[in-house]
Amino acid sequence: MLAWRLSNTLDSDFCVDCLEQSLRAYGTPDIFNTDQGCQFTSDAFTGVLKLHGIAISMDGRGRALDNIFVERLWRSVKHEDVYLKGYVDMLGLQLGLTEYFEFYNTERPHQSLGNRTPIQVYRTASGGGARIVDKFVERKTTLKTGAAPVRCATGHHLKLDGLLS
Repeated sequence: MLAWRLSNTLDSDFCVDCLEQSLRAYGTPDIFNTDQGCQFTSDAFTGVLKLHGIAISMDGRGRALDNIFVERLWRSVKHEDVYLKGYVDMLGLQLGLTEYFEFYNTERPHQSLGNRTPIQVYRTASGGGARIVDKFVERKTTLKTGAAPVRCATGHHLKLDGLLS
């Protein structure tokens, strides 16, 4: 988690602010992936991406598994923090999430990162490249990734995703 904001509206300003903070702190990625929420399809948000020459990638409508790493993050946030603590106001949620994301990045090992923390992987520039089985791809279909298709031991095609943590 590089940057985050909390809002109770669907306004794009808080997303643009968060995007700009992460670009200043961590540089410019080649590709930025989001879902098709109105904040991310807004001219304000896509304009920042275009201004920096960042390719825009959006999940297919109703395809939560297109960005499974982010979906897994939010599942972890909900089940490991939000549901357990039952925040009653935005201030409590803000403070709790600040604490949780610090834990998530610096203390919580991640199976997809070889049981290392995101900060360990980031600081050593090692890891990433996680592979997941795409359950929605027919076994006989070849994924075009710019390289030869990759298969796991069971013959399933793998979807290769870059992590924009």
